[in-house]
Amino acid sequence: METDGLCFTGPVEPQACLNGERSPADHPAVPITAAQVASAAADVAALGVTAVHVHPRDATGRTTLLGPELAATVAAVRAAVPTATVGVTTGAWAEPDPHRRAALVAAWTGLAAGRPDLASVNVHEDGWWEVCAALYSAGIAVELGVFDPPAAATLRTQGIPPAAIRVLAEVRPDAAPEPLLDALAWVPLPLLLHGEEASTWPVLTTATHLGLATRIGLEDTLHLPDGTVAADNAALVRAALERTTAQF
Repeated sequence: METDGLCFTGPVEPQACLNGERSPADHPAVPITAAQVASAAADVAALGVTAVHVHPRDATGRTTLLGPELAATVAAVRAAVPTATVGVTTGAWAEPDPHRRAALVAAWTGLAAGRPDLASVNVHEDGWWEVCAALYSAGIAVELGVFDPPAAATLRTQGIPPAAIRVLAEVRPDAAPEPLLDALAWVPLPLLLHGEEASTWPVLTTATHLGLATRIGLEDTLHLPDGTVAADNAALVRAALERTTAQF
């Protein structure tokens, strides 16, 4: 997608979501440090997945939007998987103040090799439009996280911001994908459809049947389709490959 001279060519391939807000207390294979995230990225890349979504952490293990700390994780992934497309979060849990959150994101402009290719922005969060504008000014593509029909309505009212390359249709654990997909039927951008926790595998199957991109990883679920605990991110990707060879 080209917008006002800037070219945003974010991926249409599926993602591996490697850590999210989980910790090793949730699962020992959740990658936290830059080296661990890079190793997990290399593991899934060996299976054919080169687009990763990560939540970079600071020295305490907390998700961070601070440029130098974020850049260390992004650069480590790129060193391990030079072809990787690296996406990060801008979730309000990392910085609740929307003005400071936008300012931190705007500062990513100068990160060079540690600058992410794209970032997810949750439409239901205060300040989401300003964060999208900050990403646009930094030359970073945007994935718009839409969790429910009201968020889809907000997006329709506000319009699609510059630099947006696709919508992440994110189905809650106790929800079905159809209402959200219906609410997003007007969107001209590609969709990545995924679930979380109990909805992860059913929604992945739906995405496959609909020909939509999807994602898998320890951020969304700790369990394989049969309910057993997955060994790591690579095990989840292997299970997804077995189910969705046309998409994953």
